[in-house]
Amino acid sequence: MDSIRSLLQPITHNLPAPITSTGRTLLGPFCYKTLILDIDPFTSPDCLKLAISKALGIGIIGASSIVKVPQLLKLLNSQSAAGLSFLSYLLETSSYLISLSYNVRHGFPFSTYGETALILVQNVVIAALVLKYSGQSAGAAAWVAGLAAAGAALFREDVVNVKQLSWLQAGAGVLGVASKAPQIYTVWREGGTGQLSAFAVFNYLLGSLSRIFTTLQEVPDPLILYGFVAGFALNAVLAAQMIWYWNSSASKTTPTSKLERPVGADTKQAIGSSTGAFPSQKAKSPSTRRRG
Repeated sequence: MDSIRSLLQPITHNLPAPITSTGRTLLGPFCYKTLILDIDPFTSPDCLKLAISKALGIGIIGASSIVKVPQLLKLLNSQSAAGLSFLSYLLETSSYLISLSYNVRHGFPFSTYGETALILVQNVVIAALVLKYSGQSAGAAAWVAGLAAAGAALFREDVVNVKQLSWLQAGAGVLGVASKAPQIYTVWREGGTGQLSAFAVFNYLLGSLSRIFTTLQEVPDPLILYGFVAGFALNAVLAAQMIWYWNSSASKTTPTSKLERPVGADTKQAIGSSTGAFPSQKAKSPSTRRRG
């Protein structure tokens, strides 16, 4: 350990000011000195657990910025909402909106809830597309407007006070759990996962497990902890369904529906013109008129 310390300390003692400032903010002065400057993680296990928690939190936030992108691309390419439950997205998005306002208004570290905001935005877009591809375009507009109004109310203390927000957060945990049930039922009913993204499902599973650890380390709030524990259990069920139905016919990729005009006819005409296989005009018969 001493050889590693002597090798790394010249670097850690000369880090750029922005990195030093960020490290002190994330870890605190004592843990920053112990872990970064002194490079002595074993003297303070609490600091080591805090550093792991922060790293997991930042990793979760980074992954959450793209976690729903594969799902979004599958929807756009297939223009089909097969295998997706709007009710599931409605419940999950409502839960995330409440949790986001609760965490922000209580001043919890951003690294413990940052993914909530990023996934919330992606959920809004995906749920709107599910409505659109189900033939309910007007419902998609109402969905976005309703969420905007609810969000404005939740972040205003003169509309929703702290006590009321705590009750809503308790309900958000129930909503988060309930949001998985319609999706689980939809997969079971259809006998396949349809357009459900495996990337999103397994990232949710790992993310919820990591959040149990970060919440235990940094957020002394049982309401949030219980929500992550229950969410992990149901995410595990979804992941198991994803594996079970992996090769079912209902889980195969839906054929892509192109938005632009088909070009088959133009191609056929072009081939015909070049090969003579599809002449556009009848061939003229030889003239029998006598030339004078």
